[in-house]
Amino acid sequence: MNSSSPSSYYRATATPYTPYVPHLGNAHARVVIIGGGFAGLNTALGLAERGVRDVVLLEREQIGFGASGRNGGFVFAGYSLGEQSLLDQLGEARAQALFKLTTEAVQRIRQRIADYAIPCDAVDQGVIWANWFRDPGVLRHRQQLLAEHYGVQWQWLPEAELRERVRSERYHDGLYERDALHLHPLNYAIGLAATAAGQGVRIHENSGVRRLTREGLQWRVRTAQGELLADQVVLACGGYLAGLQKPIDRAILPIATYVMVTEPLGHRMDDCLHTRAAVYDSRFAFDYYRALPDTRLLWGGRISIRNRSPQAVRRLLTKDLLRVFPQLHGIEIDYAWSGLMSYARHQMPQIGGGLGGNDNGLWWAQAFGGHGLAPTCVAGELLAAAIATGDDRWKQFADYGLSRTHRPFGYLGAQTAYWWQQGRDWLKTRLEG
Repeated sequence: MNSSSPSSYYRATATPYTPYVPHLGNAHARVVIIGGGFAGLNTALGLAERGVRDVVLLEREQIGFGASGRNGGFVFAGYSLGEQSLLDQLGEARAQALFKLTTEAVQRIRQRIADYAIPCDAVDQGVIWANWFRDPGVLRHRQQLLAEHYGVQWQWLPEAELRERVRSERYHDGLYERDALHLHPLNYAIGLAATAAGQGVRIHENSGVRRLTREGLQWRVRTAQGELLADQVVLACGGYLAGLQKPIDRAILPIATYVMVTEPLGHRMDDCLHTRAAVYDSRFAFDYYRALPDTRLLWGGRISIRNRSPQAVRRLLTKDLLRVFPQLHGIEIDYAWSGLMSYARHQMPQIGGGLGGNDNGLWWAQAFGGHGLAPTCVAGELLAAAIATGDDRWKQFADYGLSRTHRPFGYLGAQTAYWWQQGRDWLKTRLEG
């Protein structure tokens, strides 16, 4: 999909800015960041806030071109790997520490929006987890788990109260996460870029990196029209692979998800939503949606190895929407698009440095798996602290390394796992009648 495609609501409503000029000529930088999405931007801003100068960010397309400018805009704590699995794998103390990084990141995002006056339609009204099934067990278990092991309180929403807020007979009970928000993710990315640039970061769009090689104690970064010698390099390309370091690229699967936006609904919005909270449901492959400021409904969902056309996305997601809100039959869909997220086999972010155990100034941040806004902020802070001061807190993610995904066979495994989970959800729905 072309970055200027009108099929993206976010592109159509993006904050205007003067494009950043492509990189030209030869230069030196203390740090070169490759990738202009949330991970790269948060690292750049984190370095600038710590007083690090001589930072260059290179983006192959435009700021927020990838998943950072295409996602649902949900800002909440946690990772793609569930809280129970995190606890089982790391034990209580380490699981709590990693989870706390994301709750702190949610607050940091709020604070940056306020401090830097980033215009991104932020709505700080929480997120609702709506139960697709009649059995409340999964909700009760998660509510108790979060309270007992992570110190997080989610409010129980009985069916009647949930249906007052989300006017669908599809759901049964829910949980309300107050410490969450939603926003226009592309405009947030554009705002982060403007803030970083204002603090001295040199940003270059349309500056894809063609080659990255180690030369002595530095890295040579080659673009189409120039070179940079860098002391440190951060790879933050997500599902849009850089093709520069095989161990890093082959550790993720680029997986597509789909989003669409309706025509303005006006008073019809009240027919389906009577809340400013964002909503997602309790299935493995859940729907997620939220009201936009202009009374449109943003709707996303599904996971696939296929990056489909806007027409196909519109067709699939409209069917999903009408299963939840049949009262919206006949509405027009004005925008539809897809985007690639990066997933790791272990379902956790890959945040690290030093391939092969060498302290060689190469860092990476990827595999945020559809939970990107808070964890990318975590990654940016950890890498900025590591580069600026030698802080080693990034090693908390050492258990979640660059495990190979074995593409293309990994795609088959991922799609099969998705279909299996989707089948379980379908069967449970049928059994409940």
